[in-house]
Amino acid sequence: MEIQIAEKKHIKYCQIISETISSSAKLRGTGIALRSPKYIRKKIENNNAIIATEYGLFAGFCYIEIWGHGKYVAHSGLIVSPNFRGAGLAKKIKRLTFNHSKSKYPKAKIFGITTALPVMKINYELGYKPVTFSELTDDNEFWIGCKTCKNYDVLTRTKREMCLCTGMLYEPKK
Repeated sequence: MEIQIAEKKHIKYCQIISETISSSAKLRGTGIALRSPKYIRKKIENNNAIIATEYGLFAGFCYIEIWGHGKYVAHSGLIVSPNFRGAGLAKKIKRLTFNHSKSKYPKAKIFGITTALPVMKINYELGYKPVTFSELTDDNEFWIGCKTCKNYDVLTRTKREMCLCTGMLYEPKK
């Protein structure tokens, strides 16, 4: 298994990554923001994505978003292909994403929102703490990214104070 910062050679996986995110959202019946192949490609080209492959097959992925002029970094799109689930791959991808974020954006607060208990456990192990949404970025572009999630109506009805997702935040040591 190869887990690395995605490079241009990995652009060929954008379609399958997008499809895997979409099919996982349908299968789980929970909120997952959908991402187009074009969006994923941009993350790869900007050196803001982690990919796992094995023998040329897509195995897993996660990407980094920058918000509030670099004050916040979010990890999103953590996905493992069904053929590679159950072996701890998500944790390895998330750890590399976390370390890459801390290296590339050392002063940024790192956050994520999720409905997935395994992701919450991984985040907690990395030092994230559960927080209210008011402690996350106030950058409107971030919240617009939630529009493709099936729970977006909850977020808008509560004026971005609550959703079915749990917000988690890692603050770098001062």
